[in-house]
Amino acid sequence: MRSRLLVTLQFALLAALALPWGAAGFRGWATIPAVLSIAAGAAVGLWALGANRPGNFNVRPEPRVGARLVTTGPYRFVRHPMYLAVLLVAAGCALGYAEPWRAVALVALALVLHVKAAIEERLLAGAHPGYADYARRTPRLIPFLR
Repeated sequence: MRSRLLVTLQFALLAALALPWGAAGFRGWATIPAVLSIAAGAAVGLWALGANRPGNFNVRPEPRVGARLVTTGPYRFVRHPMYLAVLLVAAGCALGYAEPWRAVALVALALVLHVKAAIEERLLAGAHPGYADYARRTPRLIPFLR
């Protein structure tokens, strides 16, 4: 129940951030940084999907039965590259549309992903004996930041 709520909130907040909702679209000084953030998020997301093959991951924080622990590709630099990708895309949308309520939605999305990551890490530590060591040496979300 809690996992489904978190996933629903995640996708609802992402939709709120990404869809125009009456905005005139990206404009002004923020357009280039916004597009770069969205492109970076898409690149990180695709890289993570390439490293973590379909069937091995789950949109809910519970690991799939029989899933393997991936520590290569972007997972060498952060434990949650898909969450990083989502936040980069969302930040680009919030920046590009430049509406104050989108900043609030971005913070809410970051909180939802923080809770999801905490649940996921607890479950991964139970499912994979090497996870605790991996978590000690790899930042959670921001590369090179401990």
